[in-house]
Amino acid sequence: MKTDELISLLAAGEGPVPRHLPARRLGLALLLALLAAVFMTLALYGLRSDLAEVARTGLFWAKVALPTSLAALGLWLTLRLARPGARAGVAWGLLGLPLLLLWVGAALSLAAAPLDARADLLLGRTWRTCALNITLLSLPGMVSVFWALRGLAPTRLRQAGAAGGLLAGATATVAYCLHCPEMGVPFWGLWYVLGMLLPTALGAWLGPRLLRW
Repeated sequence: MKTDELISLLAAGEGPVPRHLPARRLGLALLLALLAAVFMTLALYGLRSDLAEVARTGLFWAKVALPTSLAALGLWLTLRLARPGARAGVAWGLLGLPLLLLWVGAALSLAAAPLDARADLLLGRTWRTCALNITLLSLPGMVSVFWALRGLAPTRLRQAGAAGGLLAGATATVAYCLHCPEMGVPFWGLWYVLGMLLPTALGAWLGPRLLRW
């Protein structure tokens, strides 16, 4: 068989790739991740009893804004890295902006607190379980995000896996805010960040193993 004939045979029946396919796949994966995390939060932990009251405060929405902003950046990163040969570029650096704001707020909160109250601001009441709970809630999201990535064509597998893990972890943290009673900025700066870092590290480890094509 001649080369031209082989190419024609391989291309037979192929049409154009649908526009916005990566965005649609990852959008569906994100929706599934959020629904699964909210369902697991309600089933395993329940809503915080004063949610209706605390939701009227700006501090609660600042708490939600942290993982929401990181989820948005994680989605952007994952979309970029889902394309063959794409580089994340400055996108990784942009993750530092919400974290910097958070840590500045945490530092100011600690500086204004009495010395004997600083440990409570850092540890809260749930430091032993917070990061692990977020990691657990992120697992269905990691499955859905990796499903989406496997249907695309990432080539920087470790980075793509890390971005997918961050997306799942940040989405899980948004859902966990419905339960978590902690309202100290230093607590979020330590334990929420650790809770999102664990799925990110897991995604980086799984990327070369599960996303290879």
